[in-house]
Amino acid sequence: MQIIKTHTGKIYVDTERQLEFLTVGDYGKENNIKADFLGLHKEINGVANTEVDLAKKWVATISTQKGCLMNCKFCDCPRYGFFGNASVDDMCYEVETILKGESIKSTNRFNVHFARMGEPTFNLNVLIFAEHRLRNLVANYINAKTIHPVVSTMLPNNNTSLEQFILEWCNIKNFIYNGEAGLQFSINSTDDKQRYDQFNGKSLTLQQISDLAARLPMPIGRKYALNFAVTADTILDAKRLSELFDKKKFIVKITPIHETNSAINNGFNVTTTYTDYDVYRKFENPLIDDGWDVIVFVPSKEEDSDRITCGNALISQIKE
Repeated sequence: MQIIKTHTGKIYVDTERQLEFLTVGDYGKENNIKADFLGLHKEINGVANTEVDLAKKWVATISTQKGCLMNCKFCDCPRYGFFGNASVDDMCYEVETILKGESIKSTNRFNVHFARMGEPTFNLNVLIFAEHRLRNLVANYINAKTIHPVVSTMLPNNNTSLEQFILEWCNIKNFIYNGEAGLQFSINSTDDKQRYDQFNGKSLTLQQISDLAARLPMPIGRKYALNFAVTADTILDAKRLSELFDKKKFIVKITPIHETNSAINNGFNVTTTYTDYDVYRKFENPLIDDGWDVIVFVPSKEEDSDRITCGNALISQIKE
């Protein structure tokens, strides 16, 4: 096991189990989030690295697969290869290792993101783990006022069980966690050609995603999220998005495409999105004007240099 300290937490790399997972704290929503509908109106022109407090919010991001088959052009993970799904015991091991690695005994919020290596909808063990194992596992180590699991999906077009998985996750979100869980669709663009290029043709079309979204139940508690990882070149048409998705079901989340090796090598414009809110404003304002609830999340430069996102450059380099 290799443990890599970062500015906000730790990355765990287990080459024997072929897993990578991380624990981070949070700068606080007032420091790196703009969301008018939540009363957070300040534009974020750069995020300073500050000390984090796990007792306020603790985030665990775990792998659901040992590598990934999606081959997105902005992600380093494909360089590692693919070695199958993480088991329920693997996911227990990831979360338990994170919990054991800190001295914190209570937190207001413990988030578990199924968003490190892998596409979670390919692995039905995610559903079993979230419904039957996660809450008791966390309770064995800490007192968490809220446990918030989140599934982020690239919506693969070759997953015959995709709709079944997502509908089961909605049930877990709405009734097992009483609305306190998340579902995030990676959209990135309202232009199918641009999406096809970014996801290497492996994601559903926008119309297919829209049709699937229409079949989802109304969310209890938190709405579902449409995630747009953007650069200055992103196509995001608010009117088109409103034609495709129900504002009563979904919010829009805007983040940068992170500075992974693959994003840089594939020509993504990722150099200006941390200190210049102009990049976000041109997407945010038309969405708000069209009636969308919008969250803009801006990371610090240190978070990218630490590779705490799904880029997985560290584990790729270990493989090489």
